[in-house]
Amino acid sequence: MNELSRGKVRMGANLFRSRRRRLLAAAGLAAYLLIAKQARAQQGPAPNGAPFTENVHGEPDGASNGSGQTPRTLTLKDTVALALRNSRELQLAHLQYLIMQHQAAGDRSQFMPNLAAGSGVAYTQGFPLLASGGLPALFTASYDQALFNPQLRGELHASEQRAAEQSITLDAARDGVMIKAATGYLELAKVRHGLDLMQKERDSAAKILELMRERVAAGQELPVEETRAELNLARTDQRIAQLEDQDDSVSADLRDLTGLPSDQPIEVSAEDLPNAAAQSVSDLVAQAMNNNTELKRAETERLVSEQTLRGQKGAYWPTLTLIGQYSILSKFNNYAEFFNKFVRNNYVVGMQVNIPIFSAQQNAAVSLAKENLSAATLQVEQVRSELSRDVSKQARQAHELDLANQVAKLELQVAEENLHDLEAQFDQGRASLKDLEAAHMEESDKWLAYLDANFARQQAQLELLRTTGQVASVLQ
Repeated sequence: MNELSRGKVRMGANLFRSRRRRLLAAAGLAAYLLIAKQARAQQGPAPNGAPFTENVHGEPDGASNGSGQTPRTLTLKDTVALALRNSRELQLAHLQYLIMQHQAAGDRSQFMPNLAAGSGVAYTQGFPLLASGGLPALFTASYDQALFNPQLRGELHASEQRAAEQSITLDAARDGVMIKAATGYLELAKVRHGLDLMQKERDSAAKILELMRERVAAGQELPVEETRAELNLARTDQRIAQLEDQDDSVSADLRDLTGLPSDQPIEVSAEDLPNAAAQSVSDLVAQAMNNNTELKRAETERLVSEQTLRGQKGAYWPTLTLIGQYSILSKFNNYAEFFNKFVRNNYVVGMQVNIPIFSAQQNAAVSLAKENLSAATLQVEQVRSELSRDVSKQARQAHELDLANQVAKLELQVAEENLHDLEAQFDQGRASLKDLEAAHMEESDKWLAYLDANFARQQAQLELLRTTGQVASVLQ
């Protein structure tokens, strides 16, 4: 065989080995693409009710974690109901409301029958007299009831308004707990979805790195491409670690808020909220004027100032009190020496009238109450004005975030379609593995951006619901 023939044989052998390497690489890549396609088909936006479990560290779905407890599946409304039942913040607000109710009941008792009885022994020298001005008695019973006292009546109405204001504060605390529970639930669902995506992305990045190492060893790629694949895998691991830390933190907060055990696994589902921004701004402003707790508090404070002023002005009027007293006296206090006749049983029943004439202190109190009322009235007007602007601003922000969410969704669809086209081109040998790897990373980035945009939109919706007073009607 001459030299030319031997050269042709060597060229044929080299060509055969090169084709065999390409065929092996193409077979491995085809298997990877099949797995990646199946993964993407399963990682679409989860419909309502599709759970994202806490098994994001490699355990199969349905497997119990290290705590040995069965995962607790929660819906959004279940989470809100548990938070309302177990929130310490809400329990404290309810206790403060009860305190204000009892204070109002104490002021109201002055216009109701009040009966007291007592007994005591005292030694007197000279005229029988007690330090309080009464007479020493073996037994005493007294009765009093305010019949007409405008000042006390005004203080009673002011106290009742303060109790009503505390009720509004209780409603605001309830809305805050529901918002906190809903935000934690939606954030946990977002984090779980992101973890699910990144776990699949890590599998893809690991397969790409393995394939890239084979191609670099075969001389089909530069070593820098292997380093770039390692960098992509490291970035994916970093994102997974960040999401896992966020998962642990949000889950712990949610368990504490809902009263679940600290080691209780939680399963959540992707849910959506009604688009409050779809309503007209005028309707949203009207609902805020009727339901906003800050405005209700300001209006109640104005009513308190009105009742306080009315009570202070009522101090200029006479007061009428129903009184009664019964006493049993004894001669050992020398009553016979100072009175012509000793009577053991003594009764006093009648009306006590008090007529005010002049009080500089009361004039100052009336002036102070007038200024407080003027300030409270101005505060109501300011809250109304700010509330109208806030609702309009929040409605615009919610609408803008809704548009941003739609943009992120369309960008995700473009990335998915671009990846699909590149896979087809790669199968035909018209695209490189580097382009395919970049398309995969872009798709993952767009997925995470879409989840963040959707969560930001939901947060804006919750804040708008809080401002317009629609939290309870939506979340309960």
